[in-house]
Amino acid sequence: MKILLVEDDRVTRLKLKRWLQELNCEVIEASDGNEGIDLYNDHRPDLVVTDIIMPQKDGIQMLLELQREYPDVTVFCISGVGEKEPGEYLPMVKDIGVLRTFVKPIDKDDLLAAVVECFPEAKPS
Repeated sequence: MKILLVEDDRVTRLKLKRWLQELNCEVIEASDGNEGIDLYNDHRPDLVVTDIIMPQKDGIQMLLELQREYPDVTVFCISGVGEKEPGEYLPMVKDIGVLRTFVKPIDKDDLLAAVVECFPEAKPS
């Protein structure tokens, strides 16, 4: 299984990558929405896990662009503090087709359980 992880904060991205690799997933990393779209086009991952607030192109812009080209894209969104509280963004993204949402700091067990629930082939090592 392939996961595209889009997160502008390097430390958070590396931590999430390590966690997702525990499910024997290939994790492709992007640091913003523009890079995320390019990597999605190149690799066609099974799941996109993206932050919402990022420079260049945010997670919502990226999601809307991906959905136009790939209506069946599967997305989990994560959010920390931005202009709005994280809780304000997360219900909005659910309305535009995001499968799961997580507030930072993310609970590792919750994230991995959601991946396994949506993709039973993802198994812990």
